[in-house]
Amino acid sequence: MRAIRILGVLVLVLVLVGATACGPQAPYDSRREGVGQSLAKALGSEADTKGYARALAPRRFSFPTDHGAHPDFRNEWWYFTGNLATAQGRRFGYELTLFRIALVPELALSKSAWRTRQLYMGHFAVSDLDRGGFHAFERFARGGELVAGARNPPLQVWLDDWSINAEQTSGFPLRLQATQGDVAIDLTLVAEKPPVLNGDAGLSRKSDEPGNASYYYSMTRLHTLGTVTVDGKAHAVSGSSWLDREWGTSALADDQEGWDWFAIQLDDGRDLMLYRLRRKDGSTDPASAGTLVQADGTAVHLDRKDIALEVLDRWTSPDTGIRYPARWQLRVPGQGLVLTVEPLQANQELDLRVRYWEGAVRISGPKGLSGRGYMELAGYGS
Repeated sequence: MRAIRILGVLVLVLVLVGATACGPQAPYDSRREGVGQSLAKALGSEADTKGYARALAPRRFSFPTDHGAHPDFRNEWWYFTGNLATAQGRRFGYELTLFRIALVPELALSKSAWRTRQLYMGHFAVSDLDRGGFHAFERFARGGELVAGARNPPLQVWLDDWSINAEQTSGFPLRLQATQGDVAIDLTLVAEKPPVLNGDAGLSRKSDEPGNASYYYSMTRLHTLGTVTVDGKAHAVSGSSWLDREWGTSALADDQEGWDWFAIQLDDGRDLMLYRLRRKDGSTDPASAGTLVQADGTAVHLDRKDIALEVLDRWTSPDTGIRYPARWQLRVPGQGLVLTVEPLQANQELDLRVRYWEGAVRISGPKGLSGRGYMELAGYGS
């Protein structure tokens, strides 16, 4: 459920790099200036949507084509998270996300090979779960062959040396690579289940307003092998990853301020994606939804009425003072699910251009049911 975060970032990015520049630029790392801003404030002004394609109705998805870019839409992302461990049991979580943002609907004719209407942003984070370390980074760059871009097939998305590369035209396996200082990942992901279309056959509505939606699919089980490097030391790891793919031209509605998103992999083979859109008055927006994926890959759509969420505990960031939900009870009565969701590490807050909490979580339930996953908490704080 990342279908709206990017629009707030866009407002900030346009100030940082400019929409009309036509030369190459090195990737931007937000921690050079240490500026953070709340999601709600960043999303307070929606950019003009005129001229962009809109997610108005269900469409036919085609793979591997839809693993690639959709440049007629204003924004898009390839969003990976995962829980990994060494053979000795040392645990890591990771996030690698590459965003594409269209700065204008169309590009005027130009003889410059560097002129582009696309901007790319990346978020990269590693949680060193047994040692309490958390490393988060951010980059921006204009689209350009030497700096950032996307092509398909085979799928290639890159932002300098942060990259997603398919090993064959079918789209999988994928290789993820990212390095920032003495932190890095080099991972190979193999699909264990087919793509799952979220919402109405892949149309994920965020409010009643036409076009305030995205096209949204997930790859909920990606067997993962490779290395995680922390403090300059590489660790061989294995585990499971999750891919969220969205593209659209949309923003938070006027009465919405953020969301809570869960990607859960249960040990019985089922997977669960849920997002709760939060209104400014504290209530849950009716557009909140989810998807339950059975062990055989079949999917069940969940509406707001199918889901119940309760905050059991909270955590206050020592860096920003923001108070986040830290422990949840999640119920899907129609599926017989009662789950407790708890962070594997309290501090997994990304204090970047847009500030939010995203990190690895453990799942527990009755009769020994357990699992792992990732949780995102966005729009908290002033």
